[in-house]
This record gives sequence, structure tokens and C-alpha cells, in this order.
Amino acid sequence: MKTSNTQRKKIQEPISDRIFNVCNYIYLGLAFLVVAYPLIYIVSASFSDSSAVIRGEVWLFPVGFELKAYKAIFSNKMIMTGYWNSIVYTVLGTVLNLILTTLTAYPLARKKLYGRSVITWIFMFTMFFSGGLIPQYILMNNLHLLNTMWAVIVSGGISIYNMIVMRSFLQSSIPEDLYEAAYLDGCGDIRILWSMVLPLSKPILAVMVLYYAVWHWNDFFNALIYTSDPALSPLQLVLRELLVLNKIEGQLTESAATIASRVGMYELLRYAIIVVASVPVLCLYPFVQKHFVKGVMIGSVKG
Repeated sequence: MKTSNTQRKKIQEPISDRIFNVCNYIYLGLAFLVVAYPLIYIVSASFSDSSAVIRGEVWLFPVGFELKAYKAIFSNKMIMTGYWNSIVYTVLGTVLNLILTTLTAYPLARKKLYGRSVITWIFMFTMFFSGGLIPQYILMNNLHLLNTMWAVIVSGGISIYNMIVMRSFLQSSIPEDLYEAAYLDGCGDIRILWSMVLPLSKPILAVMVLYYAVWHWNDFFNALIYTSDPALSPLQLVLRELLVLNKIEGQLTESAATIASRVGMYELLRYAIIVVASVPVLCLYPFVQKHFVKGVMIGSVKG
């Protein structure tokens, strides 16, 4: 009985481990508050009354629940045009990035490619040394892509870092025996890539989609350099003019002035546009989260 009772007793952690766990939980809790509170404050302020935001009465929950800022945003043609442009840039740019990254990473991951180390080194060289902004601008001008959507999409065609991550994933996750078996069945490289490699690469594809989509969604510099037509401006460029340059189109400010003061609406619009601009990325992440951690760990650590 004594032995059985002793075996049933739980093994207690040392006091030092308990102290460490408590300190760890406290630290993680504080880190979570530091990261989460600004997000909570932005969402609460965007739904609050403009006068309450100016007086600093908003701390955690909305004060005087209002939808004035969101009504002003969705009724403004400039912001909605920028929203649509960002969606187009993100979707088309991500598709182009995936195609170029996959077509580059797959041959570099194959041992039978002669000189793949030299080719990989040439790609990596561009990570440290590039032609610069002026040659890129001249190239876009010679290609007659200036002031078009394709200038924004093509200028970020491939990320060498993401390509190396994907190459490492393919090298470490797909054994060479599968390639040999596919060759014995009469498959060519294109068939192997489409029917075998891509279905087995869902984790790293999810990582690439998230990386590229977030980059395209937050990018405004390429549109600022290569486009001058306001109709081609992405949402982030419109957001930049609102938050950094403190500019709002006359139509938006005039309609907002009838509801609250201009300064109050400036504050509400800042917070509301940040929320609106973040929603697509927040909606994308849950769909790729299942594969995200696995793809990052395998693609970055191994190989």
C-alpha cells in the first residue's frame, strides 16, 4: 500500500522551477499587454466619439459608441479606390511571387542541376548589392511600365530570402527516392513539380503566401516611385498621406465637419483606417496558420 500510494503521488517541481515558471508567466503576460493594448486602444478609439478621443477618455472600451469614421471611410471614393488597388496588387503580386519563387527554388533544390551552388551564390549576391533605385526606374521606363499597375507588381517579383527558404524546405522534406520513382514512372520535371512537389509543399507555400501578401499589402514605396496617377494609389499610400502628411480629401473633411470638429475626425479617421487596412491580413492568417509554423521551422532551420 505504501508503495502504491507513493507512486500515486505527483512529482513536485523544485522551488527554483516554480519561481522560474511564475516569472516566465509574468513576463509573457506583460509582453502580451504591451503588444495587445495598442491594438485594443486603436479599435476602441475608432468606435468612440471624437470628442472623447480628443479628451483622452478612451482607455480600454469605446466611449460613446459611434460609426462616424467608418461611414466617412466607406463613402469616400479615394479610400475605396485605394482599397481595391491594394487588393489587386496583393493578389496578382502574390501569384507572380509564388510562380517565380517556385520555379527558381525547385531546380536549385535538385542535386542533378549542374552548377547550382554558383547559381545560388549569384542570387545571394543580389541580396547585398543591387543596381539601386535609379537603374530600376530607368528599366521600368524603358519597359513602358511607369504609371501602370504592372510597375508595382513586377518590381517586387521575387524575394531571394524567401526563395532560399523554399529551396531549403524542398531539399529537406522531399527525399531523392521520390524523384527517382517518378522518373521510373515516366514523369518529367514539370509533371513532378505539379503532381508531386507542390502537393507536398503546402506548408512552405502557405508561408510564402503570407510573407508575400503582407509585404504587398503594406507596400507603398513602389507605388510612390513608379506611379503618379491617384487612381493607381494603394491604400497604404492613401494611409500615408493621412497619417504622415496629415492630409484628407476635401470631400471627406467637409462631410465629416457636419458631424464633429475637423481635428476630432482626423483622430477617428486615423484609427479607423488602421483597422480597415489590417482586416484583410487578419482574415488571411487563420487559413494559413496551420501550415505556417511547420513551414517556417522546416524551411529555415533545416538545410
